[in-house]
Amino acid sequence: MRVPTYLTDRHVPFETIFHPPAFSAQKRAKYMHVPGRQVAKCVLLSGPAGYFLVILPATHRVDTDALAAFLGGPVRLATPEEVAAVFSDCEWGAVPPFGTLYGLPTVLETTLEPGALLTFEGHTHAEAIRMRCRDFEELEHPVRLHFAQS
Repeated sequence: MRVPTYLTDRHVPFETIFHPPAFSAQKRAKYMHVPGRQVAKCVLLSGPAGYFLVILPATHRVDTDALAAFLGGPVRLATPEEVAAVFSDCEWGAVPPFGTLYGLPTVLETTLEPGALLTFEGHTHAEAIRMRCRDFEELEHPVRLHFAQS
């Protein structure tokens, strides 16, 4: 299911923004003329219980050690092939933020404020979705955890 359809079906306010293809969250911020801290990146990871999705500001990096300590085992970035297999309905390498649509648990970085606008990748590298973080949390019910490094 495409993210815009998912959000529309649940009556969640959002905005779809089309831009030149961006293969990173920082590039997406540049094309949209907004600071990187206003763009969220979604990263597929593999942990002790399988794949999971993390969402953090584009300006930060994933601290796999912090996640490993929380989860009780090793954590690594998913390979491009793993990303393509999990998100098979998306353009190669695109990672939308709704893990529940793919049977994945989702972890949200604590520095993303509930009232903030989140802008993240849709199903293609040329589509962004903007919505309130609190609306995202009401739909996704992510675990909130501090796991990002600036």
